[in-house]
Amino acid sequence: MDSTTIIRAFAGIFFLAFLALFIVIAVFYVLTLSRALNKCNPLARTIQPGTLWLLLIPFVNLIWHFFVVIGMANSLGNEFRARQMANVDPEPGKSIGLAMCICGVCGFIPILGVLAGLAYLVLWIIYWIKINEFSQMLDRLPTAGVPPMTPQAF
Repeated sequence: MDSTTIIRAFAGIFFLAFLALFIVIAVFYVLTLSRALNKCNPLARTIQPGTLWLLLIPFVNLIWHFFVVIGMANSLGNEFRARQMANVDPEPGKSIGLAMCICGVCGFIPILGVLAGLAYLVLWIIYWIKINEFSQMLDRLPTAGVPPMTPQAF
C-alpha cells in the first residue's frame, strides 16, 4: 500500500468514527427531550414524543427543530401551569431554543456561518441542559390531583 491509500483509509475511518459519535450524541439529545415530554400529561402535550425522532433526519432537522422547540415550550408550560408551579417562564426554553434554531439555519450563510455554527453549538448545549433541568423539576413536582386541562396550542 502506498501512502495515499493509507491516508484515505485513515480519513475514512476517522470520518466514520466522527459520524458514529455525532449520531450517538444526537440520540441522547432526543432521548432527553423525549423523557421530558413523557413526564407531561398527554393533555398538556402539543407535540408527541415520537415525532422528536425526526430531528435525526439531516436537513429536515433544521426546520423541524423550530416545531420541536415551540412544542416543547408549550407542553412544558402547560404542564407547569397544571401542576401550579410558580415563577416559571410561561414557555420554558422557547427563547434559547429559537435562538439556537436561528443560528443553525444561519450556519449555511457564507462567512457568517462559522460564527453562527459556533453560537448554535453553545446554544444547543445550553438548551439541552435547560430541558434536562425542566425534566428534573417535573420529577420533583407532585402529579397527584392534577386537574385535566385543555392544551394551549402554538
